[in-house]
Amino acid sequence: MPVPDLDEKTRTELEAAAFRRLVAHLRERTDVQNIDLMNLAGFCRNCMSRWYREAAAERGLTIADPDAREIVYGMPYKDWQAKYQTEATAEQKAALTKSHPGH
Repeated sequence: MPVPDLDEKTRTELEAAAFRRLVAHLRERTDVQNIDLMNLAGFCRNCMSRWYREAAAERGLTIADPDAREIVYGMPYKDWQAKYQTEATAEQKAALTKSHPGH
């Protein structure tokens, strides 16, 4: 099935809606650790917050890293870490080293 020919405004609105849904999903799935996302998908919540900050910078807007992370996490990053982040297992760390050398 061919991709519909969308005007730029509609395409942007659909992409924004998909982004918001992904962020909401990740906020609900606090059991999914960032290291697991990195190992399986090659990105994590921190990557998403960096992409958000970089997109803002491309438009001349400055968003501090902690603020961009709060947009993605739905709370200050340190609060999320304290509440939901678990210690990475040796297996998770080994997988990250293999999938992202030097990360």
